[in-house]
Amino acid sequence: PPVNDMTVSPCPALSTDELLAMDAYWRACNYLAAGMIYLRDNPLLKEPLQPEHVKSRLLGHWGSSPGLAFAYVHLNRLINKYDQNAIFLAGPGHGAPGILGPVYLEGTYSEIYPNKGEDEEGMRQFFKEFSFPGGIGSHCTPETPGSIHEGGELGYSISHAFGAAYDNPDLLVTVMVGDGEAETAPLATSWHSNKFLNPIRDGAVLPILHLNGYKINNPTILSRISHDELENLFKGYGWKPYFVEGSDPATMHEKMAATMEQCLAEIHSIQQMARASGQPIRPRWPMIVLRSPKGWTGPKEVDGKKVEGFWRAHQVPINDVKGNPAHLQQLEDWLRSYQPQE
Repeated sequence: PPVNDMTVSPCPALSTDELLAMDAYWRACNYLAAGMIYLRDNPLLKEPLQPEHVKSRLLGHWGSSPGLAFAYVHLNRLINKYDQNAIFLAGPGHGAPGILGPVYLEGTYSEIYPNKGEDEEGMRQFFKEFSFPGGIGSHCTPETPGSIHEGGELGYSISHAFGAAYDNPDLLVTVMVGDGEAETAPLATSWHSNKFLNPIRDGAVLPILHLNGYKINNPTILSRISHDELENLFKGYGWKPYFVEGSDPATMHEKMAATMEQCLAEIHSIQQMARASGQPIRPRWPMIVLRSPKGWTGPKEVDGKKVEGFWRAHQVPINDVKGNPAHLQQLEDWLRSYQPQE
């Protein structure tokens, strides 16, 4: 089967306009993610935040959501630039807000659920029904438009990604793997699935290992080994790892854009070579290791205790919002940092 005949070349620096637009898109996703966890009213913060605007019971998982949205934004850039046929699988079990946000921004959510339209009332319903009685769960459940994988069943994301790629020669499957998820037996074994991918008749799988350092309350193994050991581990699995590491958003956008274009260029080169020659070679497929802080862009500290970049960012970073005026103010300051008025 022919591969998409576009030429992908290494990425030049993002233009200022493109960088600003991508960061604004990502900020909007992060605002939506935090809003889902906390808000039942006042969705655009058009008035000062009041206790009655906040849900009585706070449920959801913030920690991996910014990284998931970050990868989703960058995959969308490639889809738009190259008309690439692609899907995204979210492996981290506790990161649904990071996927639901961009799905809502795209308009897909409102197509399926008209009551969650792309207006203020629709956003209010979108926020309220997340992890709420009669609403939706905190994982990418089947109610999520397009969902074929629920991250709550940890360990199967790569298996499902390869299943989607087999016999789909034009498809790029980008799969986000949580570093806690990576410690499960089925996930650790499924890195070997690259041995079965035929570049002539199958699509490609681009794994993104999301190293944010912590599970629900303790460190992850792959975030604690040295860079060289981690790189050699994945080379031993037969992959070609690329590393995108840091916390400054502008720098990370530049790194991620260049790295994803490089990976896409290699994937298309592999496929073109195999399909032109008819030889089903087993190449070293590219993968990405994304190292970013847990709870990226969220509160740095709460009550003097470290949150961003630590296990405390895993679920709800600021608790007791209704009964603690200082926490309520900190939540409002955090939400407004995303500039929802834009």
